[in-house]
Amino acid sequence: MHDIKAIRDNPEAYERAWGLKGLSGKTQAILALDEELRREQALAQTAQARRNELSKQIGIAKSKKDEAEAERLLQLRRDLEAATSEIATRTAEELRDLLAALPNMPASDVPPGEDEHANVEVRRWGEFNAIASPRNHADLGEALGLMDFEAAARMSGSRFVVLKGQLARLERALGQFMLDLQTQQHGYTEVSPPLLVRDEAAFGTGQLPKFAEDLFHTTEGRWLIPTAEVSLTNLVREQITPEEALPLRFAALTPCFRSEAGASGRDTRGMIRQHQFNKVELVSITTPEASADEHERMVACAEAVLKALELPFRTMLLCAGDMGFSARKTYDLEVWLPSEGRYREISSLSDCGDFQARRMDARTKAAGDKGTRFVHTLNGSGLAVGRTLVAVMETCQDEGGRIAVPRALHPYLPGLTHIGGNA
Repeated sequence: MHDIKAIRDNPEAYERAWGLKGLSGKTQAILALDEELRREQALAQTAQARRNELSKQIGIAKSKKDEAEAERLLQLRRDLEAATSEIATRTAEELRDLLAALPNMPASDVPPGEDEHANVEVRRWGEFNAIASPRNHADLGEALGLMDFEAAARMSGSRFVVLKGQLARLERALGQFMLDLQTQQHGYTEVSPPLLVRDEAAFGTGQLPKFAEDLFHTTEGRWLIPTAEVSLTNLVREQITPEEALPLRFAALTPCFRSEAGASGRDTRGMIRQHQFNKVELVSITTPEASADEHERMVACAEAVLKALELPFRTMLLCAGDMGFSARKTYDLEVWLPSEGRYREISSLSDCGDFQARRMDARTKAAGDKGTRFVHTLNGSGLAVGRTLVAVMETCQDEGGRIAVPRALHPYLPGLTHIGGNA
């Protein structure tokens, strides 16, 4: 959400920032509505004075037992109330809806650009698998008899998978390893949050109203979370958190549910783009002054997972046009997939500034201060478990189709060094 006073004070900055996201002209529309609303509010104040005067006259008429005059004045007051209330309310709602539909402003150090081609590589890590003809993870899993897309399709449709045996164990081990790493070594507090949320929670993190078609909605009016970011960030909604308690760092391993409404024809085979998948999510709540450093820290925490698993990756700084709705700055981690011969996104880590906090009314207050201010929120994957499983399968495969279990996972899979056979 955006501060209308800040837009009034510096419309050029907002016009320039939204222009980077292909949304030129929005500032003018906002200011026009804001001016109209303030004019209507002034008229409403005048009308209120008139209503007060009519109330006095009604009292005088009733004291004189002039019921006809009292009723005439009452009708005048009713008509005045209806007219002024309806106009101001309609304009306020129109302005609020317009502001709610506009994305966050990119930070000053975010590169300009329209799409992923303008993203900037920050660094890369790891050595590629030297196998001559790497097989796709779906081929590997099906050949081992441990990955079944047909059975999943019979019961649930496309973009689902059934994992069995050692592969199911490997996926479970990956999730537990990630969660343990973030909570035991990086200071995140483990949370087991709701998977169903109300409209207000989805609005607070920016999923609603713009991305309703990307979510699954229940018949009782709740939303299945597309990411635990929704649940974790809303832990501070409508709260005033003491500044001395910040930063708050939360982590959760949960199923995530996405309709993939805009993904028709993309990644239709395999586990890259699923309706249901597991993910470890990281969320930080900070002061405005600390959010930039916290963002870099969060990126390092996610990178640590890939390094521990010895998976080659690169870190990308996203351009303005490729960032998500709520983000002011985003880094993507992209893991190398040998079968595709390219990097694919495995984590997106964003600093949202006070954008989500304004939508949730999440504030902080320092000891001794009279006023409050909005917190800053950050979120990122640490990591997407399914895509990490894909990367492990493809990176750690051998010519015979076996998959070596990364050393970091050995404590979670006692005695198992390879999927497809022990060694």
